[in-house]
Amino acid sequence: MTTGSPGTGPDSVRAGTNRPVRLVASLPIGELVFAALMVALGVFALVGVFAIHVPVGAHVGPRVFPIFVAVILLGAALAVLVGILRGQRGVPEGGEDIDQSLPTDWLTLLKITGLVVAHLLLIEPIGWVPAAALLFGGVAWSLGAKRWWMALLIGTGLALVIQIVFGGLLGLSLPWGPALEWLGRMF
Repeated sequence: MTTGSPGTGPDSVRAGTNRPVRLVASLPIGELVFAALMVALGVFALVGVFAIHVPVGAHVGPRVFPIFVAVILLGAALAVLVGILRGQRGVPEGGEDIDQSLPTDWLTLLKITGLVVAHLLLIEPIGWVPAAALLFGGVAWSLGAKRWWMALLIGTGLALVIQIVFGGLLGLSLPWGPALEWLGRMF
């Protein structure tokens, strides 16, 4: 056995045999799952675009911008997926406020996920402002806000401003809900 040729050094031969060991790099499962989810989201967005009703005689219909966004999303997701498969890995953040030795806080992640799902389910029955206030305040509490009531109060104020600007002044469809229906009549 020569030590100068590739693949024949002491690290590449199994103990007791003369067969080279096949070194398999660990797959970046998390990055592959993320890229696959983004590809699926891009395909879903692109397929969903064709369910948008286009008025007869419209030169530029409501599909133009969603098609643009879906194609960009799908292209970027495919580029990331190809990059990962070619061995390009994400580099962990090296900031001084990040401790790489700590494990993922799954409880906090589950709380925030639950709050987002609750927000989505509560928008229609109770309105945008209470649902968003619950989301904003709940996420702040999940992330360790010392005064949860202050986070809820600030979340309510922020949600009310968003509701008035986007739902009232710009006319977007944000439900006012039973508690603020009187305010919706003013716009």
